[in-house]
Amino acid sequence: MQQLKQTLCRQWVTQTCRVGLWLVLLGWLGQMGTASANRQRQEAAPSVQTQPVASPPSVAVSPEVQLSQTVSQWLGRQQWLAPERVQVQPLDARVKVQPCAKPLNLDLPFASAQTVRVRCADPVWQLFLQVQLAAPDPRAVAAAAGTPAPGGELRRLVLVAAVPLPRGTMVQAQDLRVQQMSVPASGGAYLENPTDAVHAEVLRDLPAGTPLRRSDLRPSVLVKRGQLVQLSVGLSQGFVVSARVEALQDGRMGEHIKLKNPESGRLLSGVVRGPHMVEGL
Repeated sequence: MQQLKQTLCRQWVTQTCRVGLWLVLLGWLGQMGTASANRQRQEAAPSVQTQPVASPPSVAVSPEVQLSQTVSQWLGRQQWLAPERVQVQPLDARVKVQPCAKPLNLDLPFASAQTVRVRCADPVWQLFLQVQLAAPDPRAVAAAAGTPAPGGELRRLVLVAAVPLPRGTMVQAQDLRVQQMSVPASGGAYLENPTDAVHAEVLRDLPAGTPLRRSDLRPSVLVKRGQLVQLSVGLSQGFVVSARVEALQDGRMGEHIKLKNPESGRLLSGVVRGPHMVEGL
């Protein structure tokens, strides 16, 4: 009996070992098949190589370019011109523009729009830039000056008195505005640019809203003989040297007059650019 039990146990252990071996073998074969399938899928899939995308290089704008763009945009708004029609003359190579930490202050120190003064408060500096206004686009001129209106009139942009201007008044920029209105087609040369009227003398009473013609104005005497006036030299080079000199004759806007340095007695000449202001030649 004991021998029978031992024989049955040996048979049971042998059978169990065989079954275990078969299970291990099947598991190993399954893993091999899965790995082979994965390898085949990887080989069949197209290879994709990723490359880092380079950021576009940032273009640094120099202070000189920024200054030129600011002046073009500002003067274009003042003169009703597109910025690209305002050409800023290059500064002297010796002049270096410092970046301004605050908004620039721009103005026209003279009656002419050919000189723009630019001032910075931080750091403190001041520059005078020469500009050239390009000729208007003929199509824009035709559109502004040739819009037909009933009754033989034209609808166009003209310079208008913003306030009543009595005879003898010296016109200032705040006295004017540009407005589109109907004017007689044969009513004379109407003004369009404020710089053509600033500092001019009114020859007749002009009610508010009256379109200005060249015949309504004449250049005012801005410098009188014997007066001390401000003479500025070096505007075309981007810097300015000023001195007080004596006017030897009367002068209207744009006229050449003779001057004298009261300290040295030296005779000079200049062009009248505004009230008591002369640009040296």
